[in-house]
Amino acid sequence: MHEKIQQLSPRLANQIAAGEVVERPASVIKELLENSLDAGATRLEVDVDSGGSKRMKVRDNGKGIDREDLAMALARHATSKIHALEDLEAVATLGFRGEALASISSVARLALTSSRDESGQGWQVSAEGRDMEAQLAPSAHPRGTTVDVRDLFFNTPARRKFLRTEKTEFNRIDETIKRLALSRFDVSISLRHNGKGVHNLRAGTGRVEMERRVAQVCGPAFMQNALHINVERSGLRLWGWVAEPAFSRSQADLQFFYVNGRAIRDKVVSHAVRRAFADVLYHGRHPAFVLYLELDPASVDVNVHPTKHEVRFRDSRLVHDFLFGSLHRALADVRPGQKDESEVEAEIESGHQPQEPVTGVRAGEFAGQQKMPLSNRPSPSNLREQMNTYGALHQPFQESSQSVQPHEVAAVTSTVSSVSAGPAAEVGSEVPPLGFALAQLHGIYILAQNEQGLIVVDMHAAHERIVYEQMKVAYGAGGIQAQPLLVPVSLAVSQREADCFEERSEVFTALGFVLQRAGPETLLVRQVPTMLHGAKVEQLVRDVLSDLLGQGDSARIAERINEVLGTMACHGSVRANRRLTVPEMNALLRDMESTERSGQCNHGRPTWTQVKLADMDKWFMRGQ
Repeated sequence: MHEKIQQLSPRLANQIAAGEVVERPASVIKELLENSLDAGATRLEVDVDSGGSKRMKVRDNGKGIDREDLAMALARHATSKIHALEDLEAVATLGFRGEALASISSVARLALTSSRDESGQGWQVSAEGRDMEAQLAPSAHPRGTTVDVRDLFFNTPARRKFLRTEKTEFNRIDETIKRLALSRFDVSISLRHNGKGVHNLRAGTGRVEMERRVAQVCGPAFMQNALHINVERSGLRLWGWVAEPAFSRSQADLQFFYVNGRAIRDKVVSHAVRRAFADVLYHGRHPAFVLYLELDPASVDVNVHPTKHEVRFRDSRLVHDFLFGSLHRALADVRPGQKDESEVEAEIESGHQPQEPVTGVRAGEFAGQQKMPLSNRPSPSNLREQMNTYGALHQPFQESSQSVQPHEVAAVTSTVSSVSAGPAAEVGSEVPPLGFALAQLHGIYILAQNEQGLIVVDMHAAHERIVYEQMKVAYGAGGIQAQPLLVPVSLAVSQREADCFEERSEVFTALGFVLQRAGPETLLVRQVPTMLHGAKVEQLVRDVLSDLLGQGDSARIAERINEVLGTMACHGSVRANRRLTVPEMNALLRDMESTERSGQCNHGRPTWTQVKLADMDKWFMRGQ
């Protein structure tokens, strides 16, 4: 160890900085692409060889760099994006530290070529030697900038050993490209690896073009199951796409969140999303989403981490509540018959019109039958009459031994629910989204027919959700009933936790808890919500205090109450092998259509599925 203090050489200082900025080839690509976007580029071309370890080249059509500034561009802490502390407090660009190019050039062979006009005359700069002196030379180049990075970590072999296989490193680059592509729909991006084209994403700011790019990055299945969100309130705007709970993932690999166009990972955001999906996501599964949060740049601090992946919100509680409320409401509105606005707008913009059926009876497969135009399809009332007749003739599927008359079946009114079929059951009205019941299958599933084909409903799961939502509404309307404990529970906590309780005691009071501070590090629990009687109160209070200290809010008690309500709903809903009458089955379908989150049961399992007529035609090769 050297005892004498001396100043580090520029190269060594940059290499130390590179340890924070340049972790792998994907880190280089991210920094270069962000610089290009800040320069106003609308076209990005990325060429990679050997997973990026051998060569990475990024070319853009941005504003370019003046000859006088090229040498300074490779200097450490040199940037054109901020000039004063006020600029740093409201950063509106992706990059601002001025470390990227200097750090990259210290661990790789970097050449930067740029031009400010269309004359084709440009200049190239590179940094070499111990003192990293910039070498400037003329070079032909169209308007824009090209950064060529070769032999990453050639002079730091210890770090080169930590690189993974070529395939793994390229996959990281591919993920970086995708993440950036979703942040800027107005920029076209191409990617080539070892001379072969991988991506060619065209620019487009229309709704259809944006959804096309999301489908290219996240897969067509994501867009087929995605809900479009666009909410604006209190100076915050959240828009984008979130997949329905049924399209959950085993890993958190389809989660893209952007704050003012910057891809970030944040605990406040993650917690808000988790809470929004708490009631509808199967345990162990992860939601999928592409979401964009827009707010005043002065309300978010992006200067938190060298890689700029983390941010800090000025008012994290406001952001958390806004995200949770927006997503919670969007998921609550997912129910049978609720058509996503994106489907409607996509059809309008693309000029799409419903197509005539090409198979089955309507396509004229039977002799003497002419192909029926779209306007002559059977009316909903005829469909209802067909289903009522079918239900009346198949009495073995009904619980009652008494005969069911056609007029009783037609009056689709519940004997077990307060929600009636309403206008959908009247002659001449439209067929409801879940259609009308035909029969039960093995005492577990309800078979129904709607205009698209066959509906299969898990009656226990569906009724469980209906009862659960009704109980939550009733519980909320009646307030939280509490009961005093005969013997108060004493909790030994830290002084910080006790102080937190005194500052946020209203959180516990609103949820039916009465606590008292009995000492510097002691709390007494004197009253608990009635529904949580017998629960592990001590651990619950500790978890709530931990949440309040860590993120300023807690949903532990509400979640525990919901768990109790969910268990009660599960035991109180119709069980398997119970025979339902056709009116009872139809009433259950109508309840599903009017109940929030009825697409999933309390445990996150799907409650119903649609089998379209066209799919069934394929099973039997009809029309082929």
